[in-house]
Amino acid sequence: MFKITSLNLNGIRSAATKGLQEWVAQSMPDCICVQELKAQSADLSGRLEELAGRKGYFHFAEKKGYSGVGIYTRHEPSEVIVGYGSAEFDLEGRYVELRFDRPGRARSPKLSIISCYFPSGSSGEERQAAKFRFLAELQPHLAAVRRCDGTPREFVLCGDINIAHQEIDLKNFKGNQKNSGFLPEERAWMTDLLAPTLPTPYGSLPLQGATPPEAAHLQAVQARAGGLGAAAFSPEGAAAPAFDSPEKSGGLVDVYRRLHPDTTGDAYTWWSNRGQAYAKNVGWRLDYHLATPAFGATARSAAIHKAQRFSDHAPLTIVYDWLA
Repeated sequence: MFKITSLNLNGIRSAATKGLQEWVAQSMPDCICVQELKAQSADLSGRLEELAGRKGYFHFAEKKGYSGVGIYTRHEPSEVIVGYGSAEFDLEGRYVELRFDRPGRARSPKLSIISCYFPSGSSGEERQAAKFRFLAELQPHLAAVRRCDGTPREFVLCGDINIAHQEIDLKNFKGNQKNSGFLPEERAWMTDLLAPTLPTPYGSLPLQGATPPEAAHLQAVQARAGGLGAAAFSPEGAAAPAFDSPEKSGGLVDVYRRLHPDTTGDAYTWWSNRGQAYAKNVGWRLDYHLATPAFGATARSAAIHKAQRFSDHAPLTIVYDWLA
């Protein structure tokens, strides 16, 4: 079994004072993907380079006290990739990928674990526009990771996605439809990322086309991101998206929803610090495992550790029937 935890720390030094090391030692994940380190390399030196014997690999933000992601693992990776090649967002410390490539592995010989921290757009229009640019960049990158020079690569992206995909993913969905994290364009992007696809010689085609409203919303994402991938949908919002290259394919699996398709309140992973959101369970599901179908199909159990208050997010752990 392969146990993976995702956790937004909202500051690793703060989380460490709340028993993070001890909890990792007790829960014993094979990998723990962390986001929002809010620290630099020097801040971790001699103290937090490891968690409970698991070595950490990090992508720090250029700006001090901001963003940053990492993966702590008890397995030695075959390769470490810091950043995804973005001129804008690699400066913000949002992506680290560990590759566990094993030629003799019975299933796929190529496996990646990714820790990723999506931007939030809640502070205003400028950051929301940046979030749309990030979404437009990330999807073709994930398609490229999956292709991996023509040899299939399995992966799971763990992280704070900062999007609640469905109405069951937050408490007050009616009142949040114009708020960042539940905008129609963001949700349409997630729907597209998770859309089942059919391989063709020219790329991947959706098994079922997006509805016209979804098409319109995704066009809005592309327009607000500066026109990246603007041809993915026809101008008329036709039912069949014109996916004509692998760079525009989706086909990933929301692993928690595969195991718990209808769970509502117990699915939340984030609660505002305002009011009594945590006590009243007025939450959002913002933390995900997004996997390639073969890897996602091996998920056996999921747990959201709501009682562990390291930050305003709860750890999300999923156990896979897979050998690293």
